[in-house]
Amino acid sequence: MNPTRRRMLQGMALLPLLTLWRPDADARSSRLPTTTLTVHSARGPHRLTVELARSAAERSRGLMERDSLAEDAGMLFLYGAAQPAHSGFWMYRTRIALDIAFLDAEGRINDIHRMQPCRATSPSDCPVTRPSAPYHAALEVNAGYFEAKGIETGDCLSWPEQDDGACRRP
Repeated sequence: MNPTRRRMLQGMALLPLLTLWRPDADARSSRLPTTTLTVHSARGPHRLTVELARSAAERSRGLMERDSLAEDAGMLFLYGAAQPAHSGFWMYRTRIALDIAFLDAEGRINDIHRMQPCRATSPSDCPVTRPSAPYHAALEVNAGYFEAKGIETGDCLSWPEQDDGACRRP
């Protein structure tokens, strides 16, 4: 498939997400519930206060229009079923650089990627960050957080609402 056609199809696939985004919503303060998430890694447990994005509208909005994110904060995107590896994340209308970790069903990190803000006027002009395998959740934090804390693929995350309880690094 030629690159122009691929970009057009990607943009068309993302268009339904735009209908979920409300530009009149207050972008500076979230009304999403929060929880304390723990990352279990070789350099000790790391605790973050994360917003929980559970609905399609919440996940679609993500961290758009934010000018900053607290150092030990993030957003946890939760899904009721596994998401295919071709279903990724974009940075349309996101102003801050982020790291994203894609998690398996047990909360283990399968992939970590760095994402840069996309200043394009069309969502189809923004790159999509995709994992290497299906995922059940994703965690976005400030760019550089995972590296600074020594968090790597294979590390595990736990949070109180998680069905199967805490996991630990092997």
